[in-house]
Amino acid sequence: MKRTKILRLLKSDSPAGRVLIKGWIRTRRDSKDFSFIELNDGSCLKNMQIVADSALDNYEDVKKLTTGSAAAVSGELIASPGKGQKWEIRAHKIEIISIAPESYPLQKKRHTDEFLRTIAHLRPRTNKYGAAFRIRSELSYAIHKFFRDRDFRYIHSPILTGSDCEGAGEMFSVTTLDIGNPPKKEGNIDYALDFFGREANLTVSGQLSAEMFALALGDVYTFGPTFRAENSNTRRHAAEFWMVEPEMAFCDLTGNMDIAEEFIKYLTVYIMEECKDDLELFAKFVDKKLMRTLENIASSDYVRLPYREAVEILKRTGKKFEYAVDYGKDLQTEHERYLTEHHFKKPVIVFDYPKTIKPFYMRVNDDNETVGAMDLLVPSVGEIIGGSQREERLESLRSRMKETGLPEEDYWWYMDTRRFGTVPHSGFGLGFERLLMLVTGIRNIRDVIPFPRTPNSIEF
Repeated sequence: MKRTKILRLLKSDSPAGRVLIKGWIRTRRDSKDFSFIELNDGSCLKNMQIVADSALDNYEDVKKLTTGSAAAVSGELIASPGKGQKWEIRAHKIEIISIAPESYPLQKKRHTDEFLRTIAHLRPRTNKYGAAFRIRSELSYAIHKFFRDRDFRYIHSPILTGSDCEGAGEMFSVTTLDIGNPPKKEGNIDYALDFFGREANLTVSGQLSAEMFALALGDVYTFGPTFRAENSNTRRHAAEFWMVEPEMAFCDLTGNMDIAEEFIKYLTVYIMEECKDDLELFAKFVDKKLMRTLENIASSDYVRLPYREAVEILKRTGKKFEYAVDYGKDLQTEHERYLTEHHFKKPVIVFDYPKTIKPFYMRVNDDNETVGAMDLLVPSVGEIIGGSQREERLESLRSRMKETGLPEEDYWWYMDTRRFGTVPHSGFGLGFERLLMLVTGIRNIRDVIPFPRTPNSIEF
């Protein structure tokens, strides 16, 4: 008999007859001549109740099943007389696959997030983390669906790179040289003898690769892991994280903002419709305001606000922020959340930032002071998307690279795209983990990625 997922059974409108499910024991309790088992196979939040009676050949062994044990159950799916459940299975046969010892760390009680991070290999078995990672899976699918439905092409950008896209320098070095005794030339490490013949790093972004393909295929996107060697232990930072980076040809900053707003609304609505049970858990136990926040994001018309005006609004509040607000400084999370949660009470797109605080590839505006950059800010999180119209003019790009100290010879291939068939184009980056923090109400990035990579943490 073919195994059926509990999720499919719970969606059934009528009894499915004989079924086979396999999963893990959440709880078991005994009554006279019966044992009631709560079984979960990971496909959904809800368990399936198994009714095992004493007529089973191995009934005495079934009564030894502990929390965390695994079993295969075949039986009849019938309407349940109990409250809170539509169906249950009257077992005809229970095969015991494994017995978990009493030392199993996930007994039926509340566990702290800090404790669960120490057993990241087991935490997906809890209700909270099972729900979080099912939502992560569904959001991944929704991202691909959004772009496919709009004729974008998915490209795989390289993880190993010789380019520093952001110009921040916080990159992980990759080498095959003997780090205890590397070859040297004129006192410096001789990377000419390394695997790639030059210095190599893990990428911080797939954007530059996406630009190359947008100038050939039109609209494209990347979705994959990126890395930043920032020694930060905040709730918002991890050394390995995932980025969604679309790039659109023949698209200016306004078009870029349009796509970004449509994208966030689409994903929010999708997850509200497709993950109701899992979201309900977070709305009940993690963030009581979660559903109001998501409904606001899904239904609001987003404010579009020049950076200069955003600074003036923040300065007029009279509120004492931890970080001072002034023109020429980047907005901090506290500033972004004030704009979205208190001033406008809905998502805000801030645009036209000073060029002095933005990377070299952003298009310089006619005032020669600002660039066509934009950040999409949402309540509870702050910035969730950052993007820009790219500088397509060769001489302007060359000037910006000189200003920021980037050697032109290292980006000869990037410059070529401005020499040959250049067109206006734009794009943005969405931090996937920040999106997950938004839709679940989880406040720590370590709890929305399966195996977080942070300073001094590379277990599992």
